[in-house]
Amino acid sequence: MKLFHLFGRKRGAPPQEAEKQTGADEWEVYSGMRVEVTTVSGHILFVAKLMSLHGSHAELHQYSKAEIAQEEPTPVKIRGYNDRDRKAVCMEGVISPLPQNKWSVAGLKVCRVGNDRAFFRLDTNLDATATMFRGLEMGEKPCKLLNISIGGACISSESRYHDGDKFLLKVRLLEDRPESALFSQVVRVLEKGGAGFEYGCRFLELTEADQEQITQNIFAAQRQKRGH
Repeated sequence: MKLFHLFGRKRGAPPQEAEKQTGADEWEVYSGMRVEVTTVSGHILFVAKLMSLHGSHAELHQYSKAEIAQEEPTPVKIRGYNDRDRKAVCMEGVISPLPQNKWSVAGLKVCRVGNDRAFFRLDTNLDATATMFRGLEMGEKPCKLLNISIGGACISSESRYHDGDKFLLKVRLLEDRPESALFSQVVRVLEKGGAGFEYGCRFLELTEADQEQITQNIFAAQRQKRGH
């Protein structure tokens, strides 16, 4: 993945395409938000970008291959992540297929906003490395990737990191795919006694291409695990 501008881009600015939802009191939902679309029962269908938001109508532009073939309008649950407030946003709506891997959404409404995880996480046990660029743990150190989502990952390591530390995570999710390089920040630390540490991390400053590549790799790895 390209790493240009990861260290120099200003943070805290709202997404360029942000639009306030008509009738909403807060900017909980906006165009450009990354979302995960599932059936009402919770089966993941695809990951997309929420676009053309206008009141209770919007479009979904797929990042991943869709696990759905219905031509009829389909009720779904939509989970997004508000980058500004760093909160998960749970929505409902009815989707219908459009050309070019797009879907229309009708009846879109926010059901809940909270601090829970926004995206599907793929459980793994892969060799990886974490490279710190300053501090006592500076340099490349081995670690294990325990799970990964579009927005972050969990790793285990014998190295001691702290909340807020930033590092470059490198991992190959699939043998036939290029290695992914992800600028990450520690947001949760769990000490495992003599077994080292587990770190919950979020990815920083991902480009559109980065997000699409992560999503494609996660879904490909998921299908491989299922034997498809």
